[in-house]
Amino acid sequence: MKTASASTLQDDIYDKMRHMLMLGRWLPGERLKINHLASELGVSQMPVRAALQRLAAEKALVNIPNCGVTVPQLTVAQFDDILQNRILLEGQAAWLGAQQLDAAGREQLIALCRQMDIAIAADDVKGYLDANELFHLALYQAANSPLLLSLIETVWLHVGPISNQLHQDLDVWKTMNDAHGVLIAALQRNDADGVRAAIAQDLRTAGSYLRRLCLD
Repeated sequence: MKTASASTLQDDIYDKMRHMLMLGRWLPGERLKINHLASELGVSQMPVRAALQRLAAEKALVNIPNCGVTVPQLTVAQFDDILQNRILLEGQAAWLGAQQLDAAGREQLIALCRQMDIAIAADDVKGYLDANELFHLALYQAANSPLLLSLIETVWLHVGPISNQLHQDLDVWKTMNDAHGVLIAALQRNDADGVRAAIAQDLRTAGSYLRRLCLD
């Protein structure tokens, strides 16, 4: 039987690894080695193994016999399905959030938009992805729908690894913050429908490139 502390540690490591997946810490096809992860996270192999099993059960990772746990490589069909659901879920969260975001929340989005501009200019992928996550979370959390946010984060698990490759095409990379600027403008007009449309534009812009990286 697990002790409370063991259970808490396992949950903590699971949450950390789940978040690392959402942020694209690992690339599609990459094999995740338990001993390396345990060393990186400063824990024993047991909570890492348990986290990998949970993530594989959620189909965020793939357990391949005689190979180990790897980050899945999406097919075009899988990616299209994910993108369609992201547009539906995130569009709704953005629409709701735009109507409830307070002045401080709006200023936070403007500041994060600037951070993303700086990160793109510096070719700082991690900086961009970190600010991008905070930008979307701040807007979606304003919707006050924990279930909707949970569904969005589950979908992010499957697209995080491939999203880390956006900077490989400089023409696409330079445009990655354009839709956020459109969103800010719509927000300042109190145009919730415009905010929803900007989120769809944002997802489709990235999706048009990432789709090419998927398997046939």
